[in-house]
Amino acid sequence: MEWTDMPKNFPLFVDIANKKIIVYGAGRIASRRVETLLAFAPSLTVFAPEASETVREAHRAGKLSWRREPYRPGTIPADTWMALAATDDPAVNRAVWAECREKGVLVNVCSDRSLCDFQFPGIAASGELVIGVNAGGTDHRLAKRWTEKIRKEVTEDDGYDDQAETAAHDGRPQKDGPGDQNG
Repeated sequence: MEWTDMPKNFPLFVDIANKKIIVYGAGRIASRRVETLLAFAPSLTVFAPEASETVREAHRAGKLSWRREPYRPGTIPADTWMALAATDDPAVNRAVWAECREKGVLVNVCSDRSLCDFQFPGIAASGELVIGVNAGGTDHRLAKRWTEKIRKEVTEDDGYDDQAETAAHDGRPQKDGPGDQNG
């Protein structure tokens, strides 16, 4: 593959534990994203007058804060690391985007790819293995299909065949050492 053929979005894995993340909206799209984010232990606050069962359950379990109010201009805290604008109103989503731009907050707007600082990936995870899948924001079905295929592979078993390592070390499995680049 030529460098000019590479996708423009770089896959970046970031520790979001305890980072302040705000989600505006609590419908179908917002709920899927909230559910994904919760696995990575952020400090998550959802702003929405009504919420899906997913958001209500997470709130009851103490996994997130749910503020039963809509977005109000000027209320995004300056220490917010990332925001998701996932309401059913494109004008509200655009207003969230504009405030985030002004405050230097990373933002993803579910209703307008051109207003996104990042794209939300499909996630397949098992233990410490985390795989993000993205199709450039243009083909959600393709990304979903590959995410599901990968999830199946990593959750059926660990997907790892240790026969070569076992044979190479007198039948005793060996762990990779620090800095090992062979996987």
